[in-house]
Amino acid sequence: MEITQKVIELIAEHLCRKPETVKLENNIITELGADSIDIIQMLTSLETEFSITFDDSEISTIRTVSDIVKFIEARKK
Repeated sequence: MEITQKVIELIAEHLCRKPETVKLENNIITELGADSIDIIQMLTSLETEFSITFDDSEISTIRTVSDIVKFIEARKK
């Protein structure tokens, strides 16, 4: 499965949304309604799914779904 699609599915699952409502340009907090606990749970799932690690300094730069996808794509190369 493509990275983008898997990220969208995991975010949708954690935020109780339909995957088709989650867009790359969505801000995770303001548009999708994630709080700090949601973000931690999502990132933990993403770390497990893609065998990567998010550093604390990197987490603070993530704002959109696209930011997550780009981060994972960079780590998977």
